Amino acid sequence: MPFPLPAHSLPRLAPLALAALLSGCASITSSTPALPETPVPGEWSSTAPYAPPTADATSLATWWQGFQDPQLTALVIRALQANTDIRTAQAALQQARALRDLSAAGLGPRVDASTSAQRSKSGGSQAGNLFQAGLDASWEPDIFGGQRNALNASDADVRAATASLGNVQVSLAAEVALAYLQLRGLQAQRLIAQGSLAAQRETLQLTGWRAQAGLASSLDVEQGIAASEQTAAQIPAFDTGIAQAASSLAVLTGQSPGVLRSALATAAPVPLAASDLALAIPAETLRQRPDVRAAEHRISAALARVAQADAARYPGFQLSGSLGLRALTLGTLSGGASVANALLASVSVPLFDGGAARAQVRAQQAALEQARLSYQATVLIALKDVEDALVSLQGNRERLARLQAAAEAAGNADLLARQRYASGLIDFRAVLDTQRTLLSTQDSVESTRASLSADHVRLYKALGGGWTRALESPQPPA
Repeated sequence: MPFPLPAHSLPRLAPLALAALLSGCASITSSTPALPETPVPGEWSSTAPYAPPTADATSLATWWQGFQDPQLTALVIRALQANTDIRTAQAALQQARALRDLSAAGLGPRVDASTSAQRSKSGGSQAGNLFQAGLDASWEPDIFGGQRNALNASDADVRAATASLGNVQVSLAAEVALAYLQLRGLQAQRLIAQGSLAAQRETLQLTGWRAQAGLASSLDVEQGIAASEQTAAQIPAFDTGIAQAASSLAVLTGQSPGVLRSALATAAPVPLAASDLALAIPAETLRQRPDVRAAEHRISAALARVAQADAARYPGFQLSGSLGLRALTLGTLSGGASVANALLASVSVPLFDGGAARAQVRAQQAALEQARLSYQATVLIALKDVEDALVSLQGNRERLARLQAAAEAAGNADLLARQRYASGLIDFRAVLDTQRTLLSTQDSVESTRASLSADHVRLYKALGGGWTRALESPQPPA
């Protein structure tokens, strides 16, 4: 509860305030963030063909340019500008900055100006006027650091919101690239299916001629029809997947579904990423990931709020004063008006609150523990993301090499089978088997090539590529 004090008693308050300050400072929690212990390995278990120890942060910030695909680059840039998730994160950052400025404003004094005009009459007396103008000022000295810690928490919230915006950018760039790679992979598989269908129909026509000449049975003809129709049935499925991927890209770039179908209708090869990325050590990788940075800043904010709640348990001081002019006419307000001034110093001491202040401290300490555990979980997930991407890259690279060798052999076998069938040296079943094998291996080659490029995208995302820590600009001092 506040106790107004006259101005002549202010000198006697100084020793008491100093004693209270010295006795209370020992209980204020430090605002230095103490990150929890998290097991971080010294190196990645699988790094081939990448070489440690440093990563080029600039190239990671625009990793999509390494695919050498102008359409992919244009789609990612448009998404980073127009996507609704990006704009939502930007609005959240603006809100955090405004709340930070609100906390900073509480550290300084407040001055209000007021004016009034009054006309009154009592009984049979003549009506009179009263004009007033004045200034009111108040200031609450932050003796125990409650407001300062509130500002520290707001600063950490701004940095966390900035890192969260970076995390949205990282995820969005990866989503756009994965959708684009899926579309190009489906287009490549569709071309393979069309080529296989043309070859099967050519063989089916030859089988029909042989059946008319009595050199083949109707069974061969029916089997050829079944094989060609099965291949033809794959094309509508590819068309559906291509259209859906194009719609996903349109939505990710802030456009209506279907807008990009015509622009992406022409088939193009699956873009491949360069393998010249130098991997950073795990600890450096964690420092460049925005989600880890955001979790770290949330610990700082939670720690500052613990200190703020602790400071609320101690006395509060407030200084206020007013200066006013009072006159019976408006013209004399600036000349012959009477001057009124007042000075007030008050102390607010929490005597009994039922344990609310201590409960608030415990609540903020629990929030701090949640932030620390969230940081540990984020670090472990980040380590897993990189390891999974590296393992998948290595496996798909070996698989692609094997499949390319198998596809080459299957192509030679298909050519020999058709030649021998045309010469009547083998039956139609051998031709069908070689055609199925060729279609399957070629389809697997294109699918694995797209998966390999997608693994690079996931690795870039796991390394924190797609944003820059320059966004974490420091806030001006209060």
